[in-house]
Amino acid sequence: MSRPLLITDCDEVLLHMIGHFAEWVSEAHGLSFDISAPGFRNTLLSRDGEPVAEDRVWPLLDQFFDTEMHRQNLVPGAAEALAEIGRVADIVILTNIGDEYEAGRVEQLERFDIRHRVLFNRGGKGRPVVELVDEMRPSAAVFVDDLAVHHESVAKHAPRVWRLHMIAEPRLAGRTPPAPHAHQRIDDWAEATGWVLARLAEGPAPEERQE
Repeated sequence: MSRPLLITDCDEVLLHMIGHFAEWVSEAHGLSFDISAPGFRNTLLSRDGEPVAEDRVWPLLDQFFDTEMHRQNLVPGAAEALAEIGRVADIVILTNIGDEYEAGRVEQLERFDIRHRVLFNRGGKGRPVVELVDEMRPSAAVFVDDLAVHHESVAKHAPRVWRLHMIAEPRLAGRTPPAPHAHQRIDDWAEATGWVLARLAEGPAPEERQE
């Protein structure tokens, strides 16, 4: 066994993204963004108030990461939390964008003095989490993400990994229930840091335990 491991998402966990995406699609494309809608389905509306077709939404999201990552800002407390957790644990950032954005994402994080291994993923995060755990063999692992679907995926594939549901965007957090497959929901790094450290010290999660 090696040091414990924190596996954390980036967007709306370490860096704010959704609000900046909303601003950009309004400025560049004349679209409004309904932050109350779940996920990215039915979230974009035309000037006439009609939903934008889903097959247009995802290319716009890719375009944001192509050209607008400079807009993103650090989530309050995130850098301090990583620094504290990094004293006792290894940290891997598992971001759900394609590896074509590797150089931009790494440079973006370094601007905020965040220098950890970054992995890129499309789809559910359960399998890459299993691969990380098999590779690094940590004494305990905590997974942090804003999307319930990824907690479900990790619960299925890596049930002994602790799962923390965090949504750093307050407008979205207030409308989103806790992920059913997460062990805990905390939307603030100042509070989350203690929970993460306690779980890393505790050892692997019991497979059926929920808090």
